[in-house]
Amino acid sequence: MKPLAGVRILEFDGLGPVTFAGMVLADMGAEVLRLTRSAAAGAPVFADVGGEVLHRGRAAVEVNLKDPADHARVLDLAAAADAVIEGFRPGVLERLGLGPAALQARNPRLVVGRVTGWGQSGPLASTVGHDLNYIALSGALHPTGEPDRPPRPPLNLVGDYGGGAMFLVAGVLAALLAARSTGRGRVVDAAMTDGSALLTSLFHAFRARGLWSDARGANLLDGGAPFYRCYACRDGGFVAVGALEPQFYAALLAGLGIPAEEAPQFDLTGWAALHARFEAVFASRDRDEWAALFAGTDACVTPVLSLGEAPLHPHNVARGTFVESGVVQPAPAPRFGGQTPEPSAPPEPLALADAVARWA
Repeated sequence: MKPLAGVRILEFDGLGPVTFAGMVLADMGAEVLRLTRSAAAGAPVFADVGGEVLHRGRAAVEVNLKDPADHARVLDLAAAADAVIEGFRPGVLERLGLGPAALQARNPRLVVGRVTGWGQSGPLASTVGHDLNYIALSGALHPTGEPDRPPRPPLNLVGDYGGGAMFLVAGVLAALLAARSTGRGRVVDAAMTDGSALLTSLFHAFRARGLWSDARGANLLDGGAPFYRCYACRDGGFVAVGALEPQFYAALLAGLGIPAEEAPQFDLTGWAALHARFEAVFASRDRDEWAALFAGTDACVTPVLSLGEAPLHPHNVARGTFVESGVVQPAPAPRFGGQTPEPSAPPEPLALADAVARWA
């Protein structure tokens, strides 16, 4: 039995963090109903992007929130739910008569999880934005990329998913535990600015001790250190080098054929020259040659795999890290009790009346 078996969650359909959060909660065993916009309500705001993966494990229920009958049925579902998750701009659900006050009037134990870019309050709360804007304001974007180029977007992993969806999941789970002991639900305000800022805690700690500068590409973990960055290989592939500890750095130098006395690890004045030397050595062989040479060592050198290559790597195959369920996709994570998780395909859509009867 999955750990969230028996937990019922309503997900107001969206795109980005709330969709990812719904997938994670369903992967953990929650029964999630995804409320989608019906044809009667007009064209959907979002296309069905990545539905085979991101919508897995939960049934779609079409609703027209402006229809009194559908509105009443959604309140009935909320009355039987443990949590609601939504990603609308602040005030949208309130204008529809489905804000936390209305929902919790029907169900005082209900947890209402809200994920937005700027949060439910503050001078930017009602303005638009996307992942890149949120992590720009939180300071999480500035350290990424090359020192002589603009910051490079780290996909939408830091804002949407790391700072948004995963903090929404953590907040909802914490509030569910509290509701079980107190009988009162809570409103979870998961802002991507807040979450992505929290993800930078280590670097604020470094900076406070004078161990981190605001110069991009000049620090230990931003590509400034020659022993913690990626290098191009002869065939156009790349390797990732993460030899932070001295013993791992020694193994890296041994594999590269560089005498230790010629490459002191923490002599920052020599990092630029060491970068160039490492670049020349790594460029002398193909990516997979380097991977084979460093396999089984403590040098912390791995090939940089593409999205197409990653599911084929022997470690990922052995772990079942990727599965094929309609399409190749990442398996659920984390694991519980040593079991290899299997994703569930999106169930057949449910009629709203049938969903209410199912949860009655």
